[in-house]
Formats: sequence, structure tokens, C-alpha cells
Amino acid sequence: MCLAVPVKVISIQGNEAEVEAGGTTYKASISLTPDVKVGDFVLLHTGYAISIITEAEAQQTLELFQELEAGYDPN
Repeated sequence: MCLAVPVKVISIQGNEAEVEAGGTTYKASISLTPDVKVGDFVLLHTGYAISIITEAEAQQTLELFQELEAGYDPN
């Protein structure tokens, strides 16, 4: 199973972007999403921005992650 996390693009330098998720920033390759701009949301998978998504799609996905976490019982 693969998991991609929605993140916001903070800055771009060449083929690399600084992205933010949950207050933490990461470096991500944007070689697969050359049309991405600062302020866009992307799906991040293994260090690569694999798709540009809308802010609404990002928020919906993050809400689903929160619901899953709230319902998780490790016992």
C-alpha cells in the first residue's frame, strides 16, 4: 500500500521545493510536478511531489487522517 500526504509548497529552488505539513518542513523533489507554484498543495510520496491538488482536497484528506487517528486503538 502506498500513502501520499498533502503538503503546502513554501518555496521552490530549481527542482526542489520546501513543503510544510503539520508545522514541519521537508524538502521534496518537484521533478514530477514541474507546473507547481509556491502556495500550491501537492501529494508527497517518498520525497516526491506526485500530484498538484486543491486546498479543499488537501483539507479533506487531512481530516480523514485525523478521523483515522482518533479511531485508532492500539490495544
